[in-house]
Amino acid sequence: MPNRLTRLFLGEHVDDSFPFRQLGILAICRLCEPIAFMSIFPYAYRMIESFNITQDESQISVYAGMLITAFAFAEFSTGMIWGRVSDRIGRKPVLIMGLVGTALSMICFGFARTLPGAILARALGGLLNGNVGVLQTTVAELVTKKEHQPRAYSIMPVVWSIGSIIGPSIGGALAMPCDNLGFRRGGLFDKYPFLLPNLFCVAVLLLGITIGILFLEETHAEMKDQSDLGRKLAERLFGRSSESPTQNDSKEPTLSLRNMDIFENEDSPPGYRSTESSPLLRSTSAREIDAEMLREKQPCGVGKTFSKQVILIIVAYAFLAYHSVSFDALMPTFLSEERMQSKPVLPFRFSGGFGLSTRAIGFMMAVQGAYSIFAQFFVFPFLAKRLGTLYSSRLVLTVWPLLYFAVPYLVLLPDHLQKAGIYFALLTKITFQAISFPSNAILLANAVHSKSVLGTVNGFAASMACLARAFGPIVTGAIHSAGLKFGCNGLAWWAGGLVCAMGAFESYWMEDPEGRPDRPDTEGEERACEPVLHPSVVEPNDDLLSPRIERLGFFTDLDLLDTTPEKN
Repeated sequence: MPNRLTRLFLGEHVDDSFPFRQLGILAICRLCEPIAFMSIFPYAYRMIESFNITQDESQISVYAGMLITAFAFAEFSTGMIWGRVSDRIGRKPVLIMGLVGTALSMICFGFARTLPGAILARALGGLLNGNVGVLQTTVAELVTKKEHQPRAYSIMPVVWSIGSIIGPSIGGALAMPCDNLGFRRGGLFDKYPFLLPNLFCVAVLLLGITIGILFLEETHAEMKDQSDLGRKLAERLFGRSSESPTQNDSKEPTLSLRNMDIFENEDSPPGYRSTESSPLLRSTSAREIDAEMLREKQPCGVGKTFSKQVILIIVAYAFLAYHSVSFDALMPTFLSEERMQSKPVLPFRFSGGFGLSTRAIGFMMAVQGAYSIFAQFFVFPFLAKRLGTLYSSRLVLTVWPLLYFAVPYLVLLPDHLQKAGIYFALLTKITFQAISFPSNAILLANAVHSKSVLGTVNGFAASMACLARAFGPIVTGAIHSAGLKFGCNGLAWWAGGLVCAMGAFESYWMEDPEGRPDRPDTEGEERACEPVLHPSVVEPNDDLLSPRIERLGFFTDLDLLDTTPEKN
């Protein structure tokens, strides 16, 4: 067992160039957030009922929305602060602190017996958890090769999907154990009926904290070489050097410009020869190359960083976050409400839910989360490959409002068709979500004029999404409460559909930056970065020339291969 853990966390990568191990540890840290955020969804409605603050069913949904949104709003308010702290003390301490804060929050939430206490507990977790932005920064620092970015950035959405399975499953299965699991009355879990799922989540968090302390590496450029007590402890426990493969590799001469003799050697490199007609190339030192790279990484002005397209995509991201989390908050309430008691007055005047238990709701949400992994890996790539990123997103956003319009009418279906209708709605929603969110992330990455400001833009976009997630459940809960007073159970759903339609309308002003004429294509970028090689300076070696046939053809079009001297 120690040997297996050593291979997984202390070295022996499957691919030395791709940071599998560190991304896996980051995935564990990321997994804790959806577990904490999603675990209360199945029992939030019953928890508000247990506080006995109101008998009005319409008000319960409002309070449940406040309970769910407290975490996201608090996380938004301190996200920028934690980002700055991570710049000063490093990424690892902030990530560990976020996990500790979330664990403390869940313990307080499990012991809460009043609504203010529960809201404060949730807010505490958001205030102490700034892991969203810091994780994005850490991934950017770990993944330095462009070809690895799609694979690396697809990990976190899958992790969120896994967390969306674990969280609701824990909440739905372990809430109210005296009623659902046969625990004895009069004990601790009878007095605190929602403590057990929170304790289970805390155990998961403690596992993540332990793994993070022992195996997570610091990625901050100025602090990555400092002594790490956690890594030293891991070395003592598992008997292996805690130095990362990345650091080991950096000592290799082939990966260090300053150690490469070709930049200091005045002789011609092997495989090259010069003639009288060969162009004179200025000698470039490693110091000059480093200075040039630093100049390229200098940040530009705010106006250029947040261009029109960047702002449009961030606004679209906020729309997505708002109505998506509103759906997630409203659906458990809809499933928990008592069945329809009065006769419906079509087309809009009807009310009632399905009266499902927390266990049934948790199982449905777990199925939804399991399907989201399939949609993320197969449905989105299939559609994006055939339609493109922009048109896939636009198609989904255009059709999505119809789902919001149709969901309230599920209560009018015959009893034997209601469960199938619920699953159809849940799986359709998660399909749309699996396509729209990655598409938005790709469009945003392509719209940024320079990769050096991508972290800033992503951090701002994440903050706006957190703000939208904070207000979504509150506003939706208030609209749902107003709709119940008028006997209109679908009012909140149709309001969410209106917001979704606004996002779809806005998407028609968005562009795919990769298709703009002012951006060079990938092939052009490669050619611009490569030295223009005259054929007379290359030895006639088939192994050397064969990979460059296509590029030399490109030079032929530019008349760069004509070696005939110009006649006077």
